[in-house]
Amino acid sequence: MATWALAAVSLGWRWAALVALATTILPVQAAPPASQCPQPRFTGKAPDDYYSRTNPLQADAGNLGAGENLYLGKASGSRCAICHGDRGEGNGPLATQFSPPPRNFACARTVNDIPDGQLFWIIRFGSPGTSMPSHLKLTDEQIWQIVLHLRQLAK
Repeated sequence: MATWALAAVSLGWRWAALVALATTILPVQAAPPASQCPQPRFTGKAPDDYYSRTNPLQADAGNLGAGENLYLGKASGSRCAICHGDRGEGNGPLATQFSPPPRNFACARTVNDIPDGQLFWIIRFGSPGTSMPSHLKLTDEQIWQIVLHLRQLAK
């Protein structure tokens, strides 16, 4: 199924129209230069009850596959790759529309220094001062699966 069709089913027609436009007109951006690894910005620290959380899920084939499907938009509820790129390099079709640009998850020095609970909190509530939206409709399990996938992108 085409990217825009997946978005239409899971996110509504306005988002689907934006995705269709972005994936047909906008060029895929090159990965950020090595000088932007790690990227020079910081989202505020999550509240302690989130920050100290560790991912309760095992990094097994089922959870990793589910996280990848959520990230790529093959499962309902999210489409991280539209901004962050399929390989997490921060170069998705919509990346040029944002300042600061989407986070480069392929940069291990960035991702490995972010605690699980901080990643969970950012996915759930968004990142103030950036274009990273909240994902309040995702379940805790789905967010933890995405966190597992982000860790894989950084390897």
